Amino acid sequence: MALNHLRVFRFISSELQTHNFLQIVKRQLHPRCSQILSTRPRKAWHQWVPHKEYHSVVRDQPYCITVCLHRNAGDSFKFDGKRHASSNEQNFLKHLNNCKTAKQIFKLLNSSVSITDTMAAAALLRISQVEKDGNGLRNPAVLLENEALKALCFQFEHESQRLSNAGLVTALYACVQLYVDPQSTLMVQLLSESQERLNKGQMFIEDLCLLGKALLDLEGPGCGILQQIMEQVQGQKMDDWTSEEITMVYNLLVAGVGEGGNYQQLLNKMNTHTLHLASRLGCKAKSDIFNAMVVLKQTQAIPLVINLCKYSVRHVPHFSDQELIPVLNALMYFGHSDKFFTDALERNVPKKAFVMQPEAISKVMQYCSQRRILSPPIFDAVAESFVYNSDNFTTKEIALQIMPFGKLNYLPPNAGQLFRKIENLLRRRFSQFQPRTLLNLLHSCILIERFPVNFVAKIFSPYFLQQLEAQGSGLDKFVLAQLTQLFMTMKLECRSYEGPNLPPKYRVKSFLTPGRSMESLVDEHLYSKVKNALTDLLGARNYFASRVLTPYGYTLDAEIKLDEEGYVLPASRREEVFRRIALCIDDQRRFSVNSHNLLGKETIKQRQLRLLGYNVVQIPFYAFEKLQSHEEMVEYLHKKIFPHSYRLAW
Repeated sequence: MALNHLRVFRFISSELQTHNFLQIVKRQLHPRCSQILSTRPRKAWHQWVPHKEYHSVVRDQPYCITVCLHRNAGDSFKFDGKRHASSNEQNFLKHLNNCKTAKQIFKLLNSSVSITDTMAAAALLRISQVEKDGNGLRNPAVLLENEALKALCFQFEHESQRLSNAGLVTALYACVQLYVDPQSTLMVQLLSESQERLNKGQMFIEDLCLLGKALLDLEGPGCGILQQIMEQVQGQKMDDWTSEEITMVYNLLVAGVGEGGNYQQLLNKMNTHTLHLASRLGCKAKSDIFNAMVVLKQTQAIPLVINLCKYSVRHVPHFSDQELIPVLNALMYFGHSDKFFTDALERNVPKKAFVMQPEAISKVMQYCSQRRILSPPIFDAVAESFVYNSDNFTTKEIALQIMPFGKLNYLPPNAGQLFRKIENLLRRRFSQFQPRTLLNLLHSCILIERFPVNFVAKIFSPYFLQQLEAQGSGLDKFVLAQLTQLFMTMKLECRSYEGPNLPPKYRVKSFLTPGRSMESLVDEHLYSKVKNALTDLLGARNYFASRVLTPYGYTLDAEIKLDEEGYVLPASRREEVFRRIALCIDDQRRFSVNSHNLLGKETIKQRQLRLLGYNVVQIPFYAFEKLQSHEEMVEYLHKKIFPHSYRLAW
């Protein structure tokens, strides 16, 4: 084997001395082999490698190399040299996509009357897709001994110069995915032929992109040939690019070429061009471009995102789970939602909830939560499927599917079954949850009055708090606020709780925290209108206070103090206060976007303020903004705050 390698390398050296690829080969090979590359004269290929004795070195597992001798396997397949000789090529590719195992693919190959190089390369690529798992090839020993695979390798190695561009780069990419060693004669042949055609400028966009992805996987973003590929990509007229070609360029940039803001000028042109192509893009193309927008951080391309979302509505029923996930990710990343897109989700998710992948269901719920979209059809379907399917969910998927119920303050019809299921999962898998994931889940439950009494003692234990502190970079104020509110809930709403208390050092004095917060600051515009009307109602500005921090951590939008007889006291008065009125001036941000349903964090605040003795008066935006005149606003506040009192004119 070593002798054959040295002979192959001597032959290739004279072919590649002027090519950039020589540097790649030298880096991949043993030092003694690479030294010989530039020292031997060119000889014919058949002089160095005996006929039908080609071989490939395949890494079937990391750091483990298997040698696959082709021997006479080459007689099994002969590529049809005529590009359109096979009338059933499209039919072959259709059947190929339905194959789920290598055995089915080999059976399909053996049953085909004639095989073109593109068909064979597609089959090789499909083998890599169905036989790979997270750690490499599933069963490399069996796969590499397959005679059909050996025959394919023989043909690609023996006929590399006669392959079409598509067949050549697809075969190369498939070999990379199958962990074929770069030192093998098969890889050397495919790579050298690819470099030669690249130098001659013979490749189209799709060939360049697939070659680029193969080199990225083989060498990483530092590969010098990638720059040559991108120069040729940029040299082609973009107006002539098809939607498939522009999607492939996006994917190449996502794969690593576009790291660190590289080729931003090209991206700007592509984003503008794609804006006009959006209506013609298919499901996969839209999903890939949405993903590219996020990975490449194209924050300036908001018009493209909006357009893609608009034209994705009709594709919602046809998106696969793996295609839908990048779409939702992008809409969350860019902070965009569309009523028609939401309507399409509401029509289709309930139909698929029981068969959707947990990751896709979790992403739908995460999207609804982030965009504050309360959708009973979606939430009800997810709650129902959760009861039956959640045993196989990861702990993160469990949390992502349940937390939106708390945030958006919604109990599904099967709430009893749902929360019994959650309790059972927590009992069985408590130790599997990451501390912050567990805290987020339990905190979301208390927002909708589902109290995790059986698990709070573990949360307040020194061991769990130390774990929580060790995760990430200490405890931020939001986590401390969650712990504090959980503790307050046990004291106020679960009087039977007798477990440990939350140590004082983990409690916050205010639930208003920078960034993520347990409360929402009052909207200035709405507050200004309420303040003016309230001043006229009470007779003077000093009869109410604004943004009052209570001893319990909550901040009141406005507070009015009354004595025992019901008279309004000055806001500065500390004595003789018999009753306190807390005004909650609730703007749009405190509700779900598509309903007048108050968010969970605002509901628990009002609920607990009442338990603490406050008379809570809600001033919702949707009622107050209907009022036309100042007099109507004053009259409205009078009826809300003092419903049983007669108002004297000041």
